[in-house]
Amino acid sequence: MEPQARPVPATYEDLSQSIVLPLLKPELTAAQVFEGLELAKRYGIGCVMVRPCDIDLAVRTLERSGVRAGAAAGFPHGSASTAVKLYEIRDLLRRGAKEIGMVAPIPKLVSREFPYVQTELLQASEACRKEGATLTVVLENAYFTDEMKIVACRCAERAEAHAVATSTGLASPGYTLEDIGLMRKHLPEETGVEVWGEIETVERLLELHAAGCTKFATSAAAKVLEEWRGRLAGSQGTEATR
Repeated sequence: MEPQARPVPATYEDLSQSIVLPLLKPELTAAQVFEGLELAKRYGIGCVMVRPCDIDLAVRTLERSGVRAGAAAGFPHGSASTAVKLYEIRDLLRRGAKEIGMVAPIPKLVSREFPYVQTELLQASEACRKEGATLTVVLENAYFTDEMKIVACRCAERAEAHAVATSTGLASPGYTLEDIGLMRKHLPEETGVEVWGEIETVERLLELHAAGCTKFATSAAAKVLEEWRGRLAGSQGTEATR
């Protein structure tokens, strides 16, 4: 069955709440992370995804702001053992993370050890549900065949993951429209498709939205949202002169 067309964002909040601000670069200082968190509050961004070492700062800074504190687990390659990943996820949840972006085990997917992948995702999802948090399964599609991508989506669906992301944004290409279409086709409508990568214009974001994406992780969040504000203001001005 073809996925249903989703409505185009109509308000500022429709777009801002679908954006994730990633603060995952290893060279970021604590001061730069704090600046990013404050930016997210000013722009009403939906979620900030931080490194595990920054989760306490994120939870404290974002408290009562409406911005969700998220953290990456198993980043960037998903190569840690399941036990280590689960410990990391549970620690992040205990510290207040509301969203977990867990990198699927790349070595196990390319080795076609699919039962391992399924078991890991089931356990991670259960840990998140117990704490009222959401799980995004992060793939690295640049390394996978279409078959592997489809199997990974099916594993995420069985685990009742909240969303599946196209990539970590590190491998090239980070995402393609073809990958987005493939993932949307093989995921239920209630499971989101998330892009992690550089999105620098509203035009590009809306193109990805039309292809099936529901959330957009971009470090250019402020630029995109300023452009969106300008578009909305322009359209309102046009309506007022009619």
